[in-house]
Amino acid sequence: MGGKLTEPYSLSGKTVWIAGETGMVGSATIRRLAAEDCTLLSATRKDFDLRDQARVATWMKSNRPDVVVVAAATVGGILANLTRPAEFLYDNLMIESNIIHAAHEAATEKLLFLGSACIYPRDAAQPMAENALLTGPLEPTNEWYAVAKIAGIKLCQAYRKQYGADFISAQPNNLYGPGDNFDLQSSHVIPALIRKAHQAKEAGEATMDIWGTGTPLREFLHVDDLADALVHLLKFYSGPSHVNIGTGEEISIKDLAQTIARAGEFDGKLNFNADKPDGAPRKLLDARIMKNLGWTSSIRLDDGIKTTYDWFLETMT
Repeated sequence: MGGKLTEPYSLSGKTVWIAGETGMVGSATIRRLAAEDCTLLSATRKDFDLRDQARVATWMKSNRPDVVVVAAATVGGILANLTRPAEFLYDNLMIESNIIHAAHEAATEKLLFLGSACIYPRDAAQPMAENALLTGPLEPTNEWYAVAKIAGIKLCQAYRKQYGADFISAQPNNLYGPGDNFDLQSSHVIPALIRKAHQAKEAGEATMDIWGTGTPLREFLHVDDLADALVHLLKFYSGPSHVNIGTGEEISIKDLAQTIARAGEFDGKLNFNADKPDGAPRKLLDARIMKNLGWTSSIRLDDGIKTTYDWFLETMT
C-alpha cells in the first residue's frame, strides 16, 4: 500500500505542537503522546488567535516544532452549520491555511491535518473510500465545514507536491468522548442526546424529543481511539492521500438514542421529529488503509458511551 513507511518516523526527542490542544481531540492526543518520548509545546487561544496569520507565523518561527497536529477547528452539529455558515467556512480556512503555511516556513518535519468524514459526497457509495472525494455533491447540512476541510486536505497535498513537505491528512468519522461539547445549540448527536437524556430524567419527563426520523446510519469513533490512530499515522504513514479512520461498525440514530437512554437510565418515550433534517442517510468509512497500516479501533460503542456519560455527569453537572 502506497505511503506505508518501511522505517517508522520516530517521535523520540521531537518537539510536538497540537494546535487545538484544549479541545476534545487535542486533549486526547496529548494524553496519548504522554507514552511517547517527545516534548509537547503549548499555545492556546489565550496566547493568540489561530486566525491571525502574523501571530501564527511568529510563534512557529520562534518555536519551530518538529511535528504539528492540526486539531483546531470551529465545529458543531447540523444546527450550528445551518445557522453559522460564514464562521464555519472562514474560521476553518484561516486556521488551517495559517498553520500549514507557517509549518512549511518553519521547516516542520511532519504535519498531520485532521479532516472529517463530511468531506465525502452525500450519496457516495458505502463504505466511503478515500477516492470518493470530489465525486459528487456534498451533504447540504454541513457543506460549509466540508468545503473548508477539503481545502485543508488539498493544501497539504499541494505543499507535498510543490515543496516535498511531509504533510498528511486523516479523516475520522463522527467523534465522541471526554471533553466533547454538550451545548444543545452547537453539539453533535451523541453529546446532544446525552444532555437531553440527563435533562429528561432529572425533570421526570415522560418523553424525549429527537431531531429527524431516527433512520440514518452513523459510525462513531471514540476520541481516544482517534488519538491512538493519529500517533500511528505519524509513525507509519507518508503519502498524498488522506486516510480514513473508523470502526467499520454503524448504528441507526434510533438505536443510538435508545442506547444513550439506557446509559442515562431514562425509561420514557423517544419522540422523533421528522420535520427536522436527518443529514446524510448513511456515513460509513472504508478504513482498509488504516488496517493495512496495522491499526484498528479498540473501544466498543456501548463502553464508550457509558464512560462519556459518566464524564459528563462528573464534569458538566
